Amino acid sequence: MNVMDTLRERGFIKQTVYEEDLYKLLGSEKVSFYIGFDPTADSLHVGHYLAMMAMSHMQKAGHRPIVLIGGGTGMIGDPSGRTDMRNMLTAEQVQHNCECFKKQMSRFFSFEGENAAIMVNNGDWLLNLNYVDFLREIGSLFSVNRMLTAECYKNRMEKGLTFLEFNYMLMQSYDFLVLYKKYGCVLECGGDDQWSNMLSGADLIRRKLGKDAFAMTFPLLTNSEGKKMGKTASGAVWLSADKTSPYDFYQYWRNVEDSEVRKCLKLLTFMPLDEIEEMTAHQDERINAAKERLAYEITKIVHGADVADEVVRKVKAAFSGDVDNMPSASVSKDTVKIVDILAAVGFAPSKSEARRLIQGGAVSVDGVKIADVAAEVSDSQLANGCVIYKGKKNRVKVSFEG
Repeated sequence: MNVMDTLRERGFIKQTVYEEDLYKLLGSEKVSFYIGFDPTADSLHVGHYLAMMAMSHMQKAGHRPIVLIGGGTGMIGDPSGRTDMRNMLTAEQVQHNCECFKKQMSRFFSFEGENAAIMVNNGDWLLNLNYVDFLREIGSLFSVNRMLTAECYKNRMEKGLTFLEFNYMLMQSYDFLVLYKKYGCVLECGGDDQWSNMLSGADLIRRKLGKDAFAMTFPLLTNSEGKKMGKTASGAVWLSADKTSPYDFYQYWRNVEDSEVRKCLKLLTFMPLDEIEEMTAHQDERINAAKERLAYEITKIVHGADVADEVVRKVKAAFSGDVDNMPSASVSKDTVKIVDILAAVGFAPSKSEARRLIQGGAVSVDGVKIADVAAEVSDSQLANGCVIYKGKKNRVKVSFEG
């Protein structure tokens, strides 16, 4: 089966260029393709997940993934979808983040074997460029008028687009050219917000070398309101257990909107399509089983089967009232105010948000709803611990130490 058929059936393909030629190529040859990742943190997050699933499907079909780390472009920052500039990174930060990425990516696709994925850093060729030579060789092929029509630049024009960022499209296009020359890479993939940059790269190869090059974008992972998924009140949903606990990660997917379950199962798991259709055929209480399966499958991919199984046990314990097996946290004995405890256990990103939760009637301690934002735990709870409830779906056993 042509991998484009697989990707299309599961909802991955948003836009392509020279689609007929690309389809024939992917059906007849083993292709090297790349996706770029900016090393702006030491963990990937849910926004990267869909791209890595696509890379997995591509590798399973015999194609070779190239992970391009933006060690050079990351020092400038992609203006796409942003209204401000990114922080610049040091070379040491980039290297550390690359090592973290590779470990997480290895759960999706392999860096070993016949069509092993490779990881490259565009800092290797961008950081030592001669600027004048670059402008003469590459800049002369780009039209400023055309560049200014790109969405990634139009969104920044009102607030101000720096010349530093204006160079980003040239650099990303140059990346594609370098990867074509070094690794025979003929296809760039990525999120649909990268379409303008990707088209420019394919066009540069065709103009510079007279060779065929292609681009394929994936939809951004959004909810029914069109907002990006993977965001919570406390921030991004990370793939690192140190940044987002496996329990919270599981609960995020368990609580997705009913209308998004089928889409997420197709894009974010390896479940057979017929099984997905069967599980999501009914949009009533029966959809809860599909939500649990979605949360389990995604947690298993990111954290492993053993961790996913343990999370399921904790979730069941929390909802059955089994205090011994539900999620737990410890805080200082000096932390007696409910507001402070909510922030300490991660139920609220700030004390002001914790107060809003209490005022909204969303917080209980040992089954008793808290109405006073100044409320404190009792001496007995301080000595023996208590169970904090946030809404109906989040519970944690809290012990006090120190």
